[in-house]
Order: sequence, then C-alpha cells, then structure tokens
Amino acid sequence: MSPILTARDHFADRHIGPSDVEIRSMLDLLGLSSLEDLVRQTVPSTILREDPLDLPEAASEWGALDHIRSLAERNRVMRSAIGMGYHDTVTPPVILRNILENPGWYTQYTPYQAEIAQGRLEALVNYQTMVSDLTGLPLANASLLDEATAAAEAMSMAVGITRQKRSVFVASPNCHPQTLEVLRTRAEPLGIEVRVEDPATVDLENVFGVLMQTPDTVGRVLDLEDTIRRAHDAGALAVVASDLLALTVMKPPGEMGADIVVGSAQRFGVPMGAGGPHAAFLATSEQHKRFIPGRIIGVSKDAQGRPAYRLALQTREQHIRRDKATSNICTAQVLLAIMAGAYGVYHGPEGLRRIGRRVRGLTRALAEGLGRLGFDLVSGPRFDTVTVLGHDGARWVRSALERGWNLRAYEDGRVGISLDETATVDDVRTLLEVFSDGRPVPDVEGLAGDADAPYPGDLERTSAYLTHPVFNSHHSEHQLLRYLHELQSKDLSLTSSMIPLGSCTMKLNATAEMIPVTWPGFGRIHPFAPKDQTEGYAQLFADLERWLSEITGFEGVSLQPNAGSQGEYTGLLVIRAYHRDRGEGHRDVCLIPVSAHGTNPASAVMAGMRVVPVQCDEMGNVDLADLEAKAQQHADRLGALMVTYPSTHGVFEAEIQKICQTVHDHGGQVYLDGANMNAQVGLCQPGRFGADVCHLNLHKTFCIPHGGGGPGMGPIGVRKHLVPFLPGHPEHPQPAGKAIGPVAAAPYGSPSILPISWMYIAMMGASGLRKASEVAILNANYMAKRLEDHYPILFRGLEGRVAHEFIIDVRPFKKTAGVEVDDVAKRLMDFGFHAPTMSWPVAGTMMIEPTESESQAELDRFCDAMIAIREEIRAVEEGRMDRETNPLKMAPHTPFEVTASEWNRPYPREQGAFPRAWVRRNKFWPPVGRVDNAWGDRNLVCTCPPMEAFES
Repeated sequence: MSPILTARDHFADRHIGPSDVEIRSMLDLLGLSSLEDLVRQTVPSTILREDPLDLPEAASEWGALDHIRSLAERNRVMRSAIGMGYHDTVTPPVILRNILENPGWYTQYTPYQAEIAQGRLEALVNYQTMVSDLTGLPLANASLLDEATAAAEAMSMAVGITRQKRSVFVASPNCHPQTLEVLRTRAEPLGIEVRVEDPATVDLENVFGVLMQTPDTVGRVLDLEDTIRRAHDAGALAVVASDLLALTVMKPPGEMGADIVVGSAQRFGVPMGAGGPHAAFLATSEQHKRFIPGRIIGVSKDAQGRPAYRLALQTREQHIRRDKATSNICTAQVLLAIMAGAYGVYHGPEGLRRIGRRVRGLTRALAEGLGRLGFDLVSGPRFDTVTVLGHDGARWVRSALERGWNLRAYEDGRVGISLDETATVDDVRTLLEVFSDGRPVPDVEGLAGDADAPYPGDLERTSAYLTHPVFNSHHSEHQLLRYLHELQSKDLSLTSSMIPLGSCTMKLNATAEMIPVTWPGFGRIHPFAPKDQTEGYAQLFADLERWLSEITGFEGVSLQPNAGSQGEYTGLLVIRAYHRDRGEGHRDVCLIPVSAHGTNPASAVMAGMRVVPVQCDEMGNVDLADLEAKAQQHADRLGALMVTYPSTHGVFEAEIQKICQTVHDHGGQVYLDGANMNAQVGLCQPGRFGADVCHLNLHKTFCIPHGGGGPGMGPIGVRKHLVPFLPGHPEHPQPAGKAIGPVAAAPYGSPSILPISWMYIAMMGASGLRKASEVAILNANYMAKRLEDHYPILFRGLEGRVAHEFIIDVRPFKKTAGVEVDDVAKRLMDFGFHAPTMSWPVAGTMMIEPTESESQAELDRFCDAMIAIREEIRAVEEGRMDRETNPLKMAPHTPFEVTASEWNRPYPREQGAFPRAWVRRNKFWPPVGRVDNAWGDRNLVCTCPPMEAFES
C-alpha cells in the first residue's frame, strides 16, 4: 500500500516542541549523535529499559476523541437527587468558556510570583470574601481539596490550637458518611480517637473538638448555638460543616459561635464530575489565622505603595516547618475556587438569595406533597433535602430510576431526595408521582403557598453578605466577560511563555486532552451513582490503572488521592498497614533525605511516622554511608524511606538500586516520590528497580493542567504485596480485605479530569511517551550547556549530564553585586518569563525544567534572557551600574513607572521595560511592582479591599 494512503498526523509531533531539525541542532551542541546516546549517558544502565512499553498503538487526536466519546456515552446521565454534598448545578456559559475552557486560566502556575499573578489572586480574594461573608467568619483560605479533607484539616487544626492536650474528637452521626470515614483515616495514625456520637449529649471530657453539620446529611437545618456553647464550656472547639447555598437563607454557623466552618463550593457552578475536582472551603476567626491549613491570599502593597495581592502567612508551611508542619496540603483547588467565586460575582447577593429561596421553596413543596401522600418524613426545618422514613425505600428508588432520577437509598429503607438549582416545578411533580403509587398528585403550585416562609426562631439569615462592589457590578454577561478578561490579562500563563519550574513540569495541556472534561457524560455524574450508570468511567479507570501500572512497573494502582500530597500520605498509610498486618506495627521510622520535598516529612508525620533525616553528599546524591548508618541504627523500627527519583538535584542517582536494597535489608519499604516521573516514562520503571510505592503527579507528568495551583491528582502505584492495602471507600464497598480507609471524599478522587491523562497516554503511545522523556532530558541538557559559561551548574550525573531539570547557582552574586535570587526572578518578569523554582533544594539557587513541550526557539529565548541578566549583574560587579538602583533591584518594571512623567533612575526606560528586542513584539506587563510581603503579613487583610485603596 502506498505510504501516502496511510500517512497521518502523530499527536506526539504536536506535543513535543522541538522538531527533528531542532533536536539534531541541540544534539550537535552537546556533541552527541542521537537521543539514545544522551539517554545512555544520563540514565544508569542498570535500570534503563530497552524494550517498548506494552501500551495500545498511538491514536490520532480525532480517533482518541471518538473513543473517549464512546466512554462518555456509556455513562448514563440521570437527574441526581442523591445529595450527600454533591449537587447538579448550572455553570454559567460565560464562566464555562472563559475560565474552565480557557488556557489563559487553566495553564497558570501556583501564584508564588505574585507580581505576575494579580488577576488570579484577586479572583481568589473574591472567593475568600464570599466564603467569609456566607459563613459568618472573618477569615477563609483559598480552598482545600474536598469537603471531607477540609473536615479532617479542621480536626488537625483544632489539635494544634488546643496544643494536643486532649485526644478525642466527636463527630455527629448526621455528618455525611464519607466525611466521617476520611476523619477516621486521618485520625488513627495521629492517635486521635474519633467518636461518632451526638455532640449535644455526649460526655465531652478529653474532647478537643466537635464536628456538626447543618444542613445535616438527612436535610435538617439545625440551631447549633447551645451545642457550640456546650463544647466551648468543655474547652473544645466547634467545627461546623455547612452548605454555601443554604447559607444565603439560613443563619450562618459563624453567628452561632462556630470556631471553624468547612464545606464544598461545588454547587456554585462546578460540575459534579463523579466527585471532583471541587473547591472545599475553610473559614475561621482571626485568632486562629496561624493554624489555617493550605493557602491564604492577602492584600499588601507594592514598591510604589499600590495595593497588591500575594500569598500570605504560612502558605508553604510544609516547606518551612517540614516535620513540624500541621498539614501537608500544597495543592489548593484554585481553578475551581475561581469558578465558584466568579459564580458569586455573576449572581451577586440577590441572585444567590433568589436561587437559595427557590431551592428551599421547591423542597418545602416536595415535603408537603409527600406528607399529603401519607409519608412520614424526618421532621424539622429543611433547605434542599427531604428524607422519607420507612422500610420500603428500594421500591421508591426503583420507581424513581424508571423516571430518570437517582435518589439516596439508606440501608434501613429510608430514602433521601435532594434538590438543586436545576430543579423545577415539573421536577417536583415528577418526584411526587414516583411516590404516588398511582394516586392523584397534589397540585405543586398549591403546595408552595408558604414556600418563602422564613425559618422558625432565629434560624433565618438576617445579616447582609457580599456587599463589596465586586459582587454588585458584574451581573450582565458583558460585564462579567470584561472583568474576567481584565483579570486574565494580569496573569502570566503558558499562553504567554514557558514556565520553567523545576519539579513542577509545566508542559503542554493539549486542547484535545481538555475537550472531554466539560462533556455532560463526565461532568453530570454523581460520585455515588449506581455502577450500571458509570460503565464508561469504570472503563476509563481500568484503562488508566492498567496503563499506569505498565508505565511504572507496579502491580496495583489507586486513583483515589486527589493531590500529590495526598498520594504521599496514602502511600505511607499503605506501607504502615502492611507492617501492621505482619505484626510489625512498631516500624514507624521514616528516613528522608534532607533534599526532599517539604511535603514528604509532613506526610510522614501525618501517617504516624517519626522522621529521621538522611544527608546528601556534595553531588546532591543520597549519602550511602549515612543511609546505611541510619538504617542500621533504626533497623528494629525502620518503616520506610522516602526518596525522589531522579533526585531533587536533577540527577539520576546511579546507586538507586543499592539505596532501595539497603532499606529492604533492614526491614523497611521504599516510597518513591514521583514528582520527577517526566524523566522516566518509557525509560525506567520504579516498580522494577526497587521502589515499593510511588505516587504520580498527573498534573505534572500526565498533562492535567496546574490550574493556577490546582486541580491535581496523585494516584499511587504499589508492588503486589501492597495491593490489598490500597484505599477503600464506604460508598463503593470492596470484598472483605485489608484496605485502608478512604483518603478522599469520592472513591476515585477527582474523576472528571482523568480523561485528560487518558487522552495523553492514548495519543502518545509507547514510542511517543519515551520520546517525550528523551526530549525533556535533551532540552534540560541543552539549556544547561548554553548557560554553563554564565552560571555555575551545581549538580550533574556521572557522565556530566543532568536529568530533565538542573540547578544554577546565583549565590555568588550576592557578594559580588548585591544581587539575590529574588532579584533575578523579578527581572525575568521584564523579559516576559516566570522564574524557575527558587531556593530549593538549595537556598539561593534556581531549578530549571523546560519540559519536552518547548521548542528550541523558546529555550533559546529564555537562555538569552538569563544571559542578558548575567550581563547586567556583571555591569554592577564592574561598577558600570549602581549597586542599589539597577534594573535587577528595581524589577519588575510596571507600565505606571515606565510611562510616568519623571524617570529618576540611572538607566534608560527602555532597558527597564524592553531589555531585548523581542520583548517589544509581545510584552507582558507586570501589573504591580515588587510586592512587600512582610508588610502584608503585619497588616493582614484577606478579603476584598475597598475600591478607594486602588483609586489612591
């Protein structure tokens, strides 16, 4: 057959940035004849895999989309009335198209460089303000992973606030069941006893905190003031799980005296997606601000005194405090929090109140109708949920299914019905017909006579909320569209330039990968829908588990962890369960190299382990002698080693097998941090060279976008002996076994973004995945070669090569020119670039990772910028530029400064704003000057500032 008849585009050629000509050019600079030669000089021969991965043949973009469409169609989209914290919602099309489907929003990185993340930071302050207003508490964080995780974080937070003087946490049995199970999982390794009892009546001696829910899982809106007061009188903190839409009409927990309020913002325009990703919220009082987990966005000022947003307080505490951290959370659900905040901005207080009142009214009509049909209901005020009592629930559930509705079935025969903003009068009529058994159905309009009656007592909300102008100015689509684009223009994303962050792998998130995410067949599925409605998801999960097992060399995979940090934690819990099952539960020592990610020691402590640091040698490798000594010293209690591979110094350590064997010889298991898996796919397999567990950052290696700091996914792969201990879930019961408890609210974490990784693997195929790893290594070595005459390259492998990332040393310039790593980072903004990873794993350095998606032209552009910055440093060193007033110290240069009538700096405006000719063609203007973080922490403001602050 003629080749022209079978020729087609290969997705790998679209994903991989350098062309074959560019690859040849870069290899020539390195003095190499082929990619294979580079790999052999980089990856130890003892672990290098020569044979191809056993994966399906690479599909075309169109073919893969056609296949995954068939999977989406195998999911039956029913009307969901299951509730349990998950509700159908209307994503306003202006938000769907301009945020969720917009690479200008979903390809941003975590906003550690505040000056070029002002739009996203403002959007997150909107979210924080919305949560703060609705919960009635003054301080909220910028989101957590899911509601159950937020409750677990609140429990840990309460331990810290009470200084660990007590050991019991009481949770109401009327919290959502998945929340209770995640609480139990989190509590057990920490020595916390979770008692599921009524906080209003249980003995609170030795209790440090209580968790209540309103509206609770059966639908009751509760007055918790007396119970909260009772908890406080006993010296315990009061945590309340609640619902943002309900809080538009009911008295907020903060006004009842709650110390912490948690919940999910999912129903504010974020699809259910079979469980995620969704933004969870946590709000608290000012006095507990130092204990808040995750990220907080605050308002500070820039070098010219203008208001500027930035990450506040301990937002990277796990990197600073490590094994003393109270949480390992490093991923917020930023993209989803931005969507929820935009939903609040679009609807405003009156729009949200109108939606809340309508849901409450329809629910009252449904309850009244069911009562007239003779059914007994859980009594009391309700918001969106009716629970029908009785012992014939299965009958009504089947009847509802025939009409296209999923109801909540209880084991004792009760039935739950939860309404949402998509519900209509006709839907209430249909639901009444389900229960009518052929009898006449009451007129719904007649049932709704007192639909808008306030809650009894003082349960009705009387306080104002969302009074800031941002929530009262953008209610037409045109207004919101312009506002969203105004914010987007203040943020640097992959649509502007490469983001060369070491260990963070900011690579192409291809359009074909992203398209299925918003299909209803994936988005409108409840996480606890019957299995016969989710056959498409089941096949997608099975495919991913099989493919990831093949890629990593592990026998089992769990997709449940919904962040890299959760993957770490889950992997260690699995190791812990394995030791306990063998009668060696005393093995609680975790060896961790000093170069490790800060989340590693934090995760180890959360898993009930004791951290023992292991030194690194002058080349950045694990010090084998120190490892052997520590393993021998703690042999009786050695539980695990946590190691990152390739190392955090950007090197394939030649002795990785010996490292693993040393730990195994002393009774421990090896946990491999998979943050750097992008250098291994198709080249080597952790499960084959000694690791027992490895987590995978799907938001790094497998193309789920970072979304400005979330969503993320951190599934784990395990060896065969650990498979029985992978996490279970109460709503998806497994055969009797040894599974650890759930680590996420939903059985598969954040399923609606898994199609991205499915598409990536399906379109790349075995050869494409291997070539991606090879080119990632090539790009890093090419950049290191171009920069080595200008900056010291700190670590290299035995053959002089780096892995997929490398570290340059900026420390000498502090002495020679007064220039520090922050100055280089801010100056890069003037060139239109985000800085590489700063001061980690070595303070005063930069870790650069180009990924395989960047072309040689883009690599050269970044290298040219770094070389130009080195020349500016040299000008300071030689006295040709002032040591204090130079382009590096004054960076970034904003349009306000450059266009001001006065310019009193000893270098030209052009040098400040347009340091290279190509910057003029596509200038990204930092909207604010250098942000004063210290001032912001001293003057903490974490809600929307008044408009006058910007006018001045």
